[in-house]
Amino acid sequence: MTATDLADVEYVVRTLAATAVEKEKEFGDLDAVVGDGDLGYSLARGFEKVLTDWDSLKRDDVATFLQQIALVISSRIGGTSGPLWGTAFLRASAAAKAVDTIDGTAVVAMLRGATDGIKTRGNADLGDKTLLDALVPATDELERQIAAGASPEECRKAFAAKTRECADATSKLEAKRGRASYSGERSIGSPDAGAVAVAILIERIVADWP
Repeated sequence: MTATDLADVEYVVRTLAATAVEKEKEFGDLDAVVGDGDLGYSLARGFEKVLTDWDSLKRDDVATFLQQIALVISSRIGGTSGPLWGTAFLRASAAAKAVDTIDGTAVVAMLRGATDGIKTRGNADLGDKTLLDALVPATDELERQIAAGASPEECRKAFAAKTRECADATSKLEAKRGRASYSGERSIGSPDAGAVAVAILIERIVADWP
């Protein structure tokens, strides 16, 4: 792994963490519409710990760094969010370990690993009205952009735009997982809080890209 690879991954994780803390109330309000409202609090506490421990995290390579993030999050975030986000980072770490360079193809593999981990850990799939309904199609779009020869900037913008489009589209779905599923058909008409939160996080990462 190059120093640039690690710097880019550090930027993504640090921006994600800072935004999760900053948006605690907004994410909580989104989740309170049909869920239990703890999404903002859970993410903020987990990523707050990431920021606190930032300088002490091991950085032997990208895989090790992401594994460290997974451990911090899993030990800090309560409810269902901790295991899901922890698993996502752990699977992304495993994908990073299998490559020599973090290029576009490697990023797709890391995202696939993360979403597959969330599917397994959360017993969820596309159509269940979760963050998967935003992140999986966005990863598909990123892969298409890379295959078409788009520039890194174009790929990032397309990824963010697709995540937002699909997050907003979850308002048409009925929740099948999590506390929102207790609302049944009443969950139709409101987007999934986790999906929208992911869209906001990715939009910030792309907008502030160094």
